[in-house]
Amino acid sequence: MELLEPPRVVDRPLRHSLGIRVITPFRGMLGERNRLITELAGWLDEHRVGEVGPFFLRLHVIDMQGPMDLAVGVITPGPLTGDDRVRPEPLPAGRYATLTYRNHALRANRALIDWSREQGLAFDREDVAEGDRFGCRYEAYNTDPRTEPRKTRWEVDLNIRLADRA
Repeated sequence: MELLEPPRVVDRPLRHSLGIRVITPFRGMLGERNRLITELAGWLDEHRVGEVGPFFLRLHVIDMQGPMDLAVGVITPGPLTGDDRVRPEPLPAGRYATLTYRNHALRANRALIDWSREQGLAFDREDVAEGDRFGCRYEAYNTDPRTEPRKTRWEVDLNIRLADRA
């Protein structure tokens, strides 16, 4: 993993977006992400949605041994309605642990989780029967996947929303 910006805490505003949410096995999840980016990009073109970005992968519920509840989305300049397949997928405001990396998402996630633990930070998450449910955990692709197909070159912001302070 190439660390481009070190772990830190940032305040993020509400970000409007559209996305496609699915349940998919952990194995094959990134292939599904790629298919959904292509589908969402086609939908944006078909519906003549103007300037958007960046695309992102949001992990709603994580179960690395089973199904993952995830969404592929794109930031929009304001709220849009979508349709039955492409729906609003807003990224909530809050304090986020974040870092920016290139290549090796698993290593980047481990680095951010370890750093957060060392700092005494708690994530906005809960244990549920389906796995770990996150208030908001996502990777924003600063590199546009439509113009750079080589994922090892993507610049990615990894973000995990923090629990409210007690």
